[in-house]
Amino acid sequence: MPLRALLYRRPSEPPAITIAFDREVYLVRVRRHRAARRYTLRIHSVTREVVLTMPPRGSLKQASAFAQKHGAWIAARLERLPKAAPFTHGAVLPLRGIDHRIAHRREQRGTVWREAASDGENLLCVAGAEPHIPRRVRDYLKREAKADLEVASRLAAQALGVAIKRVSIRDQSSRWGSCSTTGVLSYSWRLILAPPFVLDYLAAHEVAHLIEMNHSRKFWRLVERICPNMTRAKIWLDAHGTELHRYGMRDGVPSRTDRRRDD
Repeated sequence: MPLRALLYRRPSEPPAITIAFDREVYLVRVRRHRAARRYTLRIHSVTREVVLTMPPRGSLKQASAFAQKHGAWIAARLERLPKAAPFTHGAVLPLRGIDHRIAHRREQRGTVWREAASDGENLLCVAGAEPHIPRRVRDYLKREAKADLEVASRLAAQALGVAIKRVSIRDQSSRWGSCSTTGVLSYSWRLILAPPFVLDYLAAHEVAHLIEMNHSRKFWRLVERICPNMTRAKIWLDAHGTELHRYGMRDGVPSRTDRRRDD
């Protein structure tokens, strides 16, 4: 272990502290960082986790006081985050931008399928035992995302005259997609929840990186050339992208990280 790490290591130090504000108790994870010069607070929207970063020689007592001082800030930021929308019977989720209600069909065969109710409502039907609903819905959405993104990526690649090696689906919280120099494209399965023009834009975006591994003007011209809905899609993501991360979550939802520091 490096000498620096040994100097600042606190074997008995708890990994988290609790603070109370307005009759609520909040768990705050504490971490030391060798480059930190002040106490900072941030909230990871993916997990709703509150993290306090402190200088190497900071004290836990000061850290606790700093977190308590900003209890109102923590409560307000957590309250502003979109509420979790777990995959349960009766829950509504968007599929390709269109709301579908999850309908549990215990006695029917199959896994997950779509159908229309007698009143015209779009249903996402799930067979099997109720505890399996979240996993089956998630697996279905991943398969649908993979199929749509494969098609969109191949079309974009054909339009730009490049080759794709592979398309993979993940649950990325910090980005909607990524592109490697080897031609492997990775996307968030949550794009299947957005309208198709948004998914098409992200596919065009990542494929364009096979030519321009940057965000230069030339890159954006490439994207716009094969995706006329680029601006519309970017506006939609700015306005609604955060919401996509709450679906299937039980205890937390992601969005941009909120931060507070001691100036």
